[in-house]
Formats: sequence, structure tokens, C-alpha cells
Amino acid sequence: MKKLIVVGLVGLGAQLIDGALGMGYGVTSTTLLLIAGLSPAAASASVHLAEMGTNIASGVSHHKLGNTDWKLVLRLGVPGAIGAFAGATFLSKLSTEGAEPVMAIILGLLGLYILVRFALRPPAQSRARVSPHRGRFLAPLGVVGGFVDATGGGGWGPVTTTSLLSAGKTAPRTVVGSVDTSEFLVSASASLGFLIGLGTAGINLGFVAALLIGGLIAAPIAAMLVSKLPARVLGTAVGGLILLTNLRTLLKAFDIEGATSTVALIAVAVLWVVAVVVAIGKHRRNPQPASEPESELASR
Repeated sequence: MKKLIVVGLVGLGAQLIDGALGMGYGVTSTTLLLIAGLSPAAASASVHLAEMGTNIASGVSHHKLGNTDWKLVLRLGVPGAIGAFAGATFLSKLSTEGAEPVMAIILGLLGLYILVRFALRPPAQSRARVSPHRGRFLAPLGVVGGFVDATGGGGWGPVTTTSLLSAGKTAPRTVVGSVDTSEFLVSASASLGFLIGLGTAGINLGFVAALLIGGLIAAPIAAMLVSKLPARVLGTAVGGLILLTNLRTLLKAFDIEGATSTVALIAVAVLWVVAVVVAIGKHRRNPQPASEPESELASR
């Protein structure tokens, strides 16, 4: 029972982070489930099954609030589903020993990307409510995002949301709403791939339910918090946490211990602290409060 409560809190915390950044639910919750002792494939499968419920709730909310560009949803989501199925099949066939360092590398790189991205240059903004991007850009982006999401237990948001916002051609509310809605296709496809590859072996349905309940509870709270917390600082802090946690996993997987392991962890911790300080300084010099529409839509 205690473990289920902890997993539920993981889902709640991950959703709060995701709601503030428009990304991070999968990466954060998968990282914490791995610490809890789940195998990489089981952790990713559990997260994607839980995400299907939160994706539906999020997609309906975004549609009602007019934040969804349905052409963007389909052009991004269908290739994303293909990439997610391929990624889930690939991860399901790896042994636990082989999958653990692969997932740690992917999650660590995503954490580093989020840390650097938010500390140095947060995504640009636009007011366009319909995305001008065409299939030749969205299709490969969706495939890569879906594959990384399934193999890393998360990554759809860091890959797709950040790429679209960085282009600066679409309003953040439309990007977040459309990416959130399309993520249901990705989660469903990844879940199907895991069920085919794993069956139900290793998937703890209690954990899935706890993650889902925690995420649903956090959704309205995240909508409120996103208007108050600076995304630059929170994104930097979360990115550093993900990077440091998965670096420990990677060092352990390659039997790197003692002084070398300690020095590596300290170096990353120092980088993390410096990045957070830089982010706080930049936020103070140039505050970027969320506008009312964006704060309504940034929750996932």
C-alpha cells in the first residue's frame, strides 16, 4: 500500500512538472519508477498506459478551450504513433541489463537538453493559432518523438513541443494543446507495442492506476501553478534532476564506482546548480509571466 501511495505521488509530481513545462510527465515518472525497481520496459509500459487516461482528459480540455489545431494533431500524431510502436517493440526485445543503460542514456540526454534549453534560451513565442508547418517537417519529427518516447519512457514533449516552440511560428497554447492531444495516439500505440512484446508480464496495474489517479488530481493544480512558476527556472531544475538521476544509473550499469563516480556526480551537480542560478538571474532581469491563455493551456 505504501508503495502505491508513493507511485501515486510520483504521478502527481510528474503531472505538476508537465503542466508547468508542457513536457516532462513521461521522463520524470519513468525515472522515478526505475528507482522504485521496475524494469525499463515495464516502467515505460506502465507510464504509457497511465498516460492514455491523462491524454484523454487533457485533449478534451484543450479542444473545449480552442487550443487544438487538428491538422497539426494528425500530421504529428500519426507518424508519432508509428515511431512509438517501433520503439516499444525494440525496447521489449532488449534484456533488462541491455535496456537499462539505453534508457538511462536517452533520459539523461533529454534531461541535459531540458536543463540547457530552459537555462539559456527558453522556447520562442508566436501568436499564430494555426501551425504553418507541413508534413515534411512534422512527419519525421513525429516519428523521432514517438520512438524516443517509447524507448526512453518519455520524450514526446521534450522532442516535439520544444521543437515546435523553438521554431517560433505557432502560438504556445496551440502547440501545447495539439501536442497533448496527439500524444494519445503515441501512448496508445506504445502501449499496444509493449503488450505485444511483453504481454502483461512485469506491468503492475496497481502502479498504472496510482500514476493515473495522481496525474488526474494534479491536472487542475498544474493549470493554476503554471501561471505563477517561472518555466525557465522550473525547467532548469527538473532537467538537472533527470540528468543527475540517470547518470547514477549509467555509472552503475557500466560498473563505474569509487572516486570516478563521485567526481562525475559532483561535476553534474555543480553544473545543475550553476544552471539554476543562471536561470534565476535571467528571470529576474527579464521576467516572462505567462499570459492568461497560455496559463490555461499549459497543463497536460
